[in-house]
Amino acid sequence: MKPLFVLAAALLHTAAAAQVVATAATRPQAGIARTLAARALPYTQPVAGGGSITYFGTVCSHDCQHEQFARLRQAFEAARPTIVYFENPAQPLDSTETAVISRLGEGGYIRYLAQEHQVPAERLNDALAEYAYLQTRLDPERLKLFCLLREVQRFRARTGGSKALTKKAMQAFLAHSAFFLPGTDGVIRNQAELETAYRRYCPAGSKWWDAPAAWFNPATTEASLSNPSIEEFKAAIREFRAQTLYGKLVAQAQAGQRVFVVLSRDNLPLVGQPLANR
Repeated sequence: MKPLFVLAAALLHTAAAAQVVATAATRPQAGIARTLAARALPYTQPVAGGGSITYFGTVCSHDCQHEQFARLRQAFEAARPTIVYFENPAQPLDSTETAVISRLGEGGYIRYLAQEHQVPAERLNDALAEYAYLQTRLDPERLKLFCLLREVQRFRARTGGSKALTKKAMQAFLAHSAFFLPGTDGVIRNQAELETAYRRYCPAGSKWWDAPAAWFNPATTEASLSNPSIEEFKAAIREFRAQTLYGKLVAQAQAGQRVFVVLSRDNLPLVGQPLANR
């Protein structure tokens, strides 16, 4: 099974030619709804054992003039990391800084910096393992609905796709969902069933193609932004990350490593989480 973001990348490539489409951690503690993005970033957390974890929250950008890239280089050189973690698959790097940013954005740029400074870089997130965990927490219909909605929201954020293009993207997601979302092929087989499921679980929401980004941001916990079903989906993602991803960072820091982590701001751990004590 391949994760949906692989399909999304394929869709973007195909769409350019065919013009079909355009190109936190632990369970939140009571009263804590802010993320590290609310603090000054980068944020460095000392860890018992002599190491540290530096978090750098990013926004999706392929603009070489975006101010975050200069800040990222500055933060990287100040932190002097001994290991770097990034999100999503590692595609081959270009030979220049400008080309890397233009093609691969912030995820490619941190790998470029790591390579330039001869620092090992590893992928942090594991979409396959996350999906397998979500399967243990949600029934197939809700799991498929929320995964599809999340991917379409990402599609719109990255491409600025219109309503019409977003619907075409959803058609492609649905057509391949038996392969990319195994175990859900008996539910939400077409857009009519998607509409029905959306009205069932998101009765107060706008149209599915306008689902707000906050619904799929695990670090956003205000109930007013979502509903119990979506909050359960987000809570399961936080639990998975607490048990796997962020624990790995702490283990490295406890061994004395200076860990540098580049994540989407939506995926930063919640403020106040005792990561160093895990």
